[in-house]
Amino acid sequence: MTEDENTVANDAAELREETAAAAPEVAEHDETAKLRAELAESKAAVLYAHAEAQNVRRRAEKETADARAYASTNFARDLLSVADNLARGLDAIPAELRADEKMKGLVAGLEATGRELEAVFQRHGIKKMVAIGEKLDPNFHQAMFELPSDETPGTVVQEMQAGYMIKDRLLRPALVGVAKAG
Repeated sequence: MTEDENTVANDAAELREETAAAAPEVAEHDETAKLRAELAESKAAVLYAHAEAQNVRRRAEKETADARAYASTNFARDLLSVADNLARGLDAIPAELRADEKMKGLVAGLEATGRELEAVFQRHGIKKMVAIGEKLDPNFHQAMFELPSDETPGTVVQEMQAGYMIKDRLLRPALVGVAKAG
């Protein structure tokens, strides 16, 4: 470095020392502002972490409640085929066999079994949906065919298989026939 550069560097160093000595509150104020900014940043981080922890807790509680409410969904879906077969079996018994004294006990037992199955479904929030006469809703109905009908096009006119809900969710869609324009 040249002599002029040394002089300028020395003068700058002296000026910094004089400024720091003459105004200690300025340096202290800068440090306080810096600490306040760090404190505000730390508070924001703590609030964010607290909010995130609450969200995680709420999500876990909801998932636990849903798991309890819908744990039996697969089992219930399997039982629906049992209910369908029982209903088909009862429907297939001709009137003359129903009147026969030897068959009355069997028919009464099958009907009691059907009622008990319906009661179990009710206790567990499983409900049969009404489809006939309703407007086709692809969220609840599966259209299998169209039939010429006097009904408004798109109206369910025949039900091949009942649909069921478990609480507020679809367990099985109804298989239906839908009216089409004449």
